[in-house]
Amino acid sequence: MQAHEILHDLEATGALLNGHFELRSKLHSNRFFQCALLQRHPRVFARLCTALAAKVEAANPGPLDCVIAPALGGIVAGHELARCLDLRSVFAEKQDGVLAMRRFAIEPGARYLVAEDVVTRGGRVDETIALVRQGGGTVVAVAVLIDRSAGQAAFGVPLFSLLEMAPEVWQPGHCPLCRAGAPLVHPGS
Repeated sequence: MQAHEILHDLEATGALLNGHFELRSKLHSNRFFQCALLQRHPRVFARLCTALAAKVEAANPGPLDCVIAPALGGIVAGHELARCLDLRSVFAEKQDGVLAMRRFAIEPGARYLVAEDVVTRGGRVDETIALVRQGGGTVVAVAVLIDRSAGQAAFGVPLFSLLEMAPEVWQPGHCPLCRAGAPLVHPGS
């Protein structure tokens, strides 16, 4: 898929928002990708995940056993990527404020693809990678629908994304939208 096709799908589904947003990283931005709004359109979401899975397969990062995703946003992306790649799918979720393996266990020696809907700094992906390694698994690669870091996020393994974006982000004290009095939205993640 071409970038303009992906952007069209994101805008048509209402998943790419413009405004004044506080990201999970506490940075402020003028654009926000809300994957939940994209997921309301299962065929579009599936088409995008299929294109991302094809990128992973074409690069052949090595054998994979399972896809793991952090809750909440990554669960559907992880499941859809696992379906496309004919792999098992598991997810990590918060327990006492920390990402943990509550319903599943990491299989020692298994090779994982970490899936996420969007990364800016990649904190949730880093937490997921740490869980896999703590459990004795190996992270082979990371796959995300939207890389908001524009290729700057680094995880020590190949990163595959369907679209790289570089929306403007600011520290709260330096945000021109705050200075202009624009209402701040906490859209969730």
